[in-house]
Amino acid sequence: MKIKDFVSDAQVVKQITRLNQKFVRKKVKVSDILDAQGHQYVDLVMEGGGVLGIALVGYTYALEKAGIRFLGVGGTSAGAINALLVAGVGRPNEAKSEKILGILAALDMFSFVDGDDDAEDFCRAMVNKAGKLRLMLKGWQVIDNLTERLGLNPGKTFLEWLTSQLKKYGVTTLAELEQQMKPPSLHTRDGDAISARKAGAKLALVAADISTETKVVFPEMAPLYWRKYKQVNPACFVRASMSIPAFFEPYRIKEIPQGLEAARLWDKHAGYDGHLPEEVVFVDGGIMSNFPITLFHSDEAPPLAPTFGVKLGVERMRPREVESFGSLLGGVFDAARHCADYDFLIQNPDYEHLVTFIRTGEHNWLDFFMKDDAKVDLFRRGVEAGVEFLLGFDWGDYKDLRVRLKNSPRS
Repeated sequence: MKIKDFVSDAQVVKQITRLNQKFVRKKVKVSDILDAQGHQYVDLVMEGGGVLGIALVGYTYALEKAGIRFLGVGGTSAGAINALLVAGVGRPNEAKSEKILGILAALDMFSFVDGDDDAEDFCRAMVNKAGKLRLMLKGWQVIDNLTERLGLNPGKTFLEWLTSQLKKYGVTTLAELEQQMKPPSLHTRDGDAISARKAGAKLALVAADISTETKVVFPEMAPLYWRKYKQVNPACFVRASMSIPAFFEPYRIKEIPQGLEAARLWDKHAGYDGHLPEEVVFVDGGIMSNFPITLFHSDEAPPLAPTFGVKLGVERMRPREVESFGSLLGGVFDAARHCADYDFLIQNPDYEHLVTFIRTGEHNWLDFFMKDDAKVDLFRRGVEAGVEFLLGFDWGDYKDLRVRLKNSPRS
């Protein structure tokens, strides 16, 4: 595939034309932080969702076409992948989505299914919704993968791929990424200079440390796991975040820093004051927070910039039917990974005006065998969702709402 296969799609072109007419030409405001070129800056949080993450690229593409750039970027699993690429493939004032499309266009997602032949056969059967008997037979063949290696696929190919993509843009360590992420000179609409620290420019990727039951945000909490954390390749943070249980082997970090200073950091950042682990096991951050919208939340009212959030699919539209043990396990898993995020959204109703739901249709989030037309369809859906959101967002009204919520007593 090529970039033009995505951006030249008739519906994508139609949506971007609509965006230009109703948003760009009218110079609609979405933030009070700008750079010298007039780009408006926001924070962005993206939900996890496997290969459905292609739709996230469509969403960011629409925002960039509207002249929007990103300060804080964060997410879980697929959201973490896109967040790191947004942070790593160019400077903050540059448009990144077409570069990311170029990466995805050349990607064979099937290569991430890097287990043995039995693992590949089972993954195909699962994605293709094979009958129960066939799934049982294929499942029996991968018992050793799960019992010995705790996952069907090592995840090594994914890590090598992401590492190589970042290297093309001069990023091989966290220190280099931080240099890449430094924003240009920023100012408010009133003309006051604003520092990157005050603007909140940072990366935040969520992973689940199941050894100490800790929700980890990288790179902020990297000092807990690596002594020379500035030299760690940021691709490792994403590998930890996207370790889908059973599908990928857990990500392990050994030689965890020890001593009094390490213990102090664990207590400060993780609230953990027990015996320090020598090895930590990570699985997909989505088991704790699949949509970590809290990452850049501030009680400041009104804020200088909003935190936009984008979710993959529309949830809780109807009650879940629990009629089998498999559906019970699925319900338990989904409830565990979503409820903390739901609680935050309920307690902060202003996010109703900031969060976009991308309707992902019938696409399977584990379809690493996805056809090209399906990839384009997901991208198209992301673009459409981004355009609809921007045309319905009113920055002035949102700031007024934040002030009212701050001044109103909590019930």
